[in-house]
Amino acid sequence: MKSAAKLAPKGATLSPDGKTLSVFVPMTLRRRGGRKLIIRPEGADDLPSSTTARPDNALVKAIARAHRWKRMLDSGKYASIRELAEAEKISDRYLARLLQLTLLAPDIIERILDGRLPKGIGLAQFMEPWPAVWKEQRKLSR
Repeated sequence: MKSAAKLAPKGATLSPDGKTLSVFVPMTLRRRGGRKLIIRPEGADDLPSSTTARPDNALVKAIARAHRWKRMLDSGKYASIRELAEAEKISDRYLARLLQLTLLAPDIIERILDGRLPKGIGLAQFMEPWPAVWKEQRKLSR
């Protein structure tokens, strides 16, 4: 009869009594959009993935708000960013930074909605000054 240790699958250890199987799975947990996301270790791109890409909810919500605010400004309901910010009870600087999300290239918006942004790119990066030219945006978002 084979020993218990030899029966364990590769990468796992079986206790001497054969009752406990221990498996080590290298991973990192990160919060993204209010959810916990499992990040694979570097070099593990060849491992099968059982998770589907999920969009960053905070970023999606920010884009939706920005487009809503842009429509309100375009319609003339509010004459300025400052007036709209006062009505929304937010900082005019914050509103202005979010409004730049309305200038994102359509393919970048699509990648955001599909959850296909590169690791490390989220709302914080889009809140920084961002180029208005789509070609330059694409370079920064890859």
